[in-house]
Amino acid sequence: MPFLENINSWKLLVLFLIAVFIFGPDKLPKAIADGVRMLRNLRDMARNATGDLSRELGTDIQLEDLNPKTFIRKHVLSESDEEALRRPLEQLYKGVKDDVQSLASEVKSTPSELSLKPSSTATAVSARPAAQSYDLDAT
Repeated sequence: MPFLENINSWKLLVLFLIAVFIFGPDKLPKAIADGVRMLRNLRDMARNATGDLSRELGTDIQLEDLNPKTFIRKHVLSESDEEALRRPLEQLYKGVKDDVQSLASEVKSTPSELSLKPSSTATAVSARPAAQSYDLDAT
Protein backbone atom coordinates (compact mmCIF):
# COMPACT_ATOMS: atom_id res chain seq x y z
CA MET A 1 0.00 0.00 0.00
CA PRO A 2 1.54 3.30 -1.10
CA PHE A 3 0.22 5.36 1.83
CA LEU A 4 1.99 3.12 4.34
CA GLU A 5 5.45 3.69 2.80
CA ASN A 6 6.16 6.75 4.97
CA ILE A 7 4.99 5.24 8.24
CA ASN A 8 7.73 3.71 10.37
CA SER A 9 7.32 1.88 13.68
CA TRP A 10 7.54 5.06 15.80
CA LYS A 11 4.81 6.79 13.81
CA LEU A 12 2.64 3.69 14.03
CA LEU A 13 3.15 3.56 17.81
CA VAL A 14 2.20 7.24 18.14
CA LEU A 15 -0.94 6.67 16.03
CA PHE A 16 -1.87 3.73 18.22
CA LEU A 17 -1.41 5.76 21.42
CA ILE A 18 -3.50 8.62 20.03
CA ALA A 19 -6.23 6.13 19.09
CA VAL A 20 -6.17 4.68 22.62
CA PHE A 21 -6.49 8.17 24.13
CA ILE A 22 -9.31 9.18 21.79
CA PHE A 23 -11.41 6.01 21.82
CA GLY A 24 -10.30 4.41 25.05
CA PRO A 25 -9.11 0.83 25.46
CA ASP A 26 -12.64 -0.58 25.61
CA LYS A 27 -13.98 1.08 22.41
CA LEU A 28 -10.81 0.82 20.30
CA PRO A 29 -11.48 -2.72 18.90
CA LYS A 30 -14.96 -1.64 17.75
CA ALA A 31 -13.55 1.52 16.12
CA ILE A 32 -10.91 -0.53 14.26
CA ALA A 33 -13.54 -3.02 13.08
CA ASP A 34 -15.78 -0.17 11.88
CA GLY A 35 -12.84 1.39 9.99
CA VAL A 36 -11.96 -1.89 8.28
CA ARG A 37 -15.63 -2.45 7.37
CA MET A 38 -15.84 1.05 5.89
CA LEU A 39 -12.70 0.45 3.78
CA ARG A 40 -14.15 -2.84 2.48
CA ASN A 41 -17.41 -1.10 1.56
CA LEU A 42 -15.56 1.69 -0.26
CA ARG A 43 -13.45 -0.84 -2.17
CA ASP A 44 -16.58 -2.80 -3.16
CA MET A 45 -18.33 0.39 -4.28
CA ALA A 46 -15.35 1.33 -6.47
CA ARG A 47 -15.21 -2.18 -7.93
CA ASN A 48 -18.95 -2.11 -8.68
CA ALA A 49 -18.69 1.35 -10.27
CA THR A 50 -15.88 0.26 -12.59
CA GLY A 51 -17.80 -2.90 -13.46
CA ASP A 52 -20.93 -0.90 -14.31
CA LEU A 53 -18.91 1.55 -16.37
CA SER A 54 -17.20 -1.30 -18.22
CA ARG A 55 -20.56 -2.86 -19.07
CA GLU A 56 -22.06 0.46 -20.23
CA LEU A 57 -19.12 1.44 -22.42
CA GLY A 58 -18.35 -2.05 -23.65
CA THR A 59 -14.64 -1.84 -22.79
CA ASP A 60 -12.53 -3.09 -19.94
CA ILE A 61 -12.02 -0.25 -17.45
CA GLN A 62 -9.67 -0.41 -14.50
CA LEU A 63 -9.81 1.83 -11.44
CA GLU A 64 -6.78 3.79 -12.75
CA ASP A 65 -8.75 4.58 -15.93
CA LEU A 66 -11.17 6.77 -14.00
CA ASN A 67 -8.63 9.58 -14.22
CA PRO A 68 -10.01 11.69 -17.11
CA LYS A 69 -6.66 12.05 -18.90
CA THR A 70 -5.99 8.32 -18.76
CA PHE A 71 -9.55 7.48 -19.77
CA ILE A 72 -9.47 9.71 -22.86
CA ARG A 73 -6.00 8.55 -23.87
CA LYS A 74 -6.91 4.88 -23.53
CA HIS A 75 -10.53 4.68 -24.68
CA VAL A 76 -11.35 7.68 -26.85
CA LEU A 77 -8.20 8.51 -28.82
CA SER A 78 -6.66 6.04 -31.19
CA GLU A 79 -2.88 5.83 -31.53
CA SER A 80 -3.00 7.76 -34.81
CA ASP A 81 -5.10 10.52 -33.20
CA GLU A 82 -2.68 10.78 -30.31
CA GLU A 83 0.28 10.92 -32.73
CA ALA A 84 -1.46 13.64 -34.76
CA LEU A 85 -1.90 15.69 -31.58
CA ARG A 86 1.68 15.14 -30.43
CA ARG A 87 3.44 15.89 -33.73
CA PRO A 88 2.92 19.71 -33.82
CA LEU A 89 3.81 20.01 -30.15
CA GLU A 90 7.00 18.02 -30.60
CA GLN A 91 8.00 20.21 -33.54
CA LEU A 92 7.29 23.34 -31.50
CA TYR A 93 9.31 21.93 -28.60
CA LYS A 94 12.24 21.14 -30.91
CA GLY A 95 12.16 24.64 -32.41
CA VAL A 96 12.09 26.33 -29.00
CA LYS A 97 14.89 24.07 -27.74
CA ASP A 98 17.08 24.92 -30.75
CA ASP A 99 16.41 28.66 -30.26
CA VAL A 100 17.29 28.49 -26.58
CA GLN A 101 20.50 26.57 -27.30
CA SER A 102 21.60 29.07 -29.96
CA LEU A 103 20.78 31.95 -27.62
CA ALA A 104 22.79 30.31 -24.84
CA SER A 105 25.80 29.87 -27.13
CA GLU A 106 25.55 33.53 -28.18
CA VAL A 107 25.42 34.65 -24.54
CA LYS A 108 28.46 32.53 -23.71
CA SER A 109 30.44 33.95 -26.64
CA THR A 110 29.52 37.59 -25.92
CA PRO A 111 32.13 38.23 -23.16
CA SER A 112 34.94 37.02 -25.43
CA GLU A 113 33.76 39.32 -28.23
CA LEU A 114 33.72 42.35 -25.93
CA SER A 115 37.12 43.64 -25.08
CA LEU A 116 38.30 46.42 -22.83
CA LYS A 117 39.72 48.49 -25.69
CA PRO A 118 39.06 52.23 -25.52
CA SER A 119 36.29 53.07 -27.92
CA SER A 120 35.20 56.28 -29.56
CA THR A 121 32.28 56.61 -27.14
CA ALA A 122 34.65 56.47 -24.19
CA THR A 123 36.76 59.33 -25.56
CA ALA A 124 33.64 61.31 -26.41
CA VAL A 125 32.40 60.96 -22.84
CA SER A 126 35.73 62.01 -21.37
CA ALA A 127 35.92 65.03 -23.71
CA ARG A 128 32.70 66.50 -22.32
CA PRO A 129 33.03 69.14 -19.64
CA ALA A 130 32.26 67.97 -16.15
CA ALA A 131 28.67 68.62 -15.18
CA GLN A 132 28.02 70.91 -12.27
CA SER A 133 26.90 69.08 -9.21
CA TYR A 134 23.68 70.24 -7.64
CA ASP A 135 22.41 69.60 -4.18
CA LEU A 136 19.03 67.99 -4.84
CA ASP A 137 17.92 68.40 -1.24
CA ALA A 138 18.44 72.19 -1.42
CA THR A 139 15.96 72.69 -4.24
